[in-house]
This record gives sequence, structure tokens and C-alpha cells, in this order.
Amino acid sequence: MRRFVFLAVAALCAAATLSGALARAQSKDEQQIRALEDKFAAAVNAKDVNAIMKLYVPGDELLVFDVVPPRQYAGWDAYKKDWEGEFAMMPGPVKFEVSDLSVTTDGRLGWSHSIQHVAWMTSDGKPMELTVRVTDCYRKIDGKWLIVLEHVSVPVDLSGPQPVPDLTSKP
Repeated sequence: MRRFVFLAVAALCAAATLSGALARAQSKDEQQIRALEDKFAAAVNAKDVNAIMKLYVPGDELLVFDVVPPRQYAGWDAYKKDWEGEFAMMPGPVKFEVSDLSVTTDGRLGWSHSIQHVAWMTSDGKPMELTVRVTDCYRKIDGKWLIVLEHVSVPVDLSGPQPVPDLTSKP
């Protein structure tokens, strides 16, 4: 009986240790993804397309659904051109922030959702603002998290139909 109790306690300790190690790994992965999102925000505020694109998987694997046409951007090169076009329409400074970031990982894959707000001046000096919902999917490649799929959306008031720019209200 003592042997059984000892083995049961040893198994529980091993499970707790493994569970703790997994939680620490997930916590480290979550921290790395949060740091990636901080780098993204800093790069957008600096209007640094190259820094932005370092956060995405290179090549044809990348798929992005953005709020601006076309329907989707397939591949790193296509999405880089999108960013270059966006910044060309924003001649002055940009104020960008990420809020309500939620991150989940399983060691190899991760996903997040957040609210992202950007404010800028148009070329004719008109202030513009946009708040969007973003879902990112990440893959750990050579120990580094990269965005492999991104979906950006704006809710629509179907009675208009018009985009709903204020995403501050919660149900």
C-alpha cells in the first residue's frame, strides 16, 4: 500500500511539474507575442514598413484580410505594398495603439484578438480616425513568432449600410 501511495504522489508531483513547465512556456510564448504586438505598434507609429513586415511570415504563406480593397492580400510582397500605399496617404504623423489584446498559444501556434485604433491627417490636413478589430494567427518558426494570417474588420450597421467607427461600446 505504501508503494502505491508513493507512486501516486510521485505521479501527481510529476504532473504538477509538467503542468507548471507548460504554463511557464505558454506564459513565455504569450509574452513574446505581446512583445511582437508592441513592436508592431511602434513600427506603425514610426511608419516603418520594413519593421512592420519583419513581424510577418515571408513568402507566399502570408494571408491578410484587410479593411481596404482588394478582398485579400496573398503573400508578403502584396501586403508590404498595402502598407506602403497606406503610409503614402498619411503624410504626417500617425498615432496608433493596440488595446484589449488577448493572446493564446499552444507552443507552436498562437492567436490573438485586439482592438486597434489609428489617427492621422490626410494630405489636405483633414483629421482621420479608424478603429478596427484584428485577429492574428502566429506560428513559431525557428524559435520566433510570426504572423501567418491576419483578419482586420470593421462592424457594419446594416440599416445604412455604414461602418460603425466607434468600437468603445461593449454588449
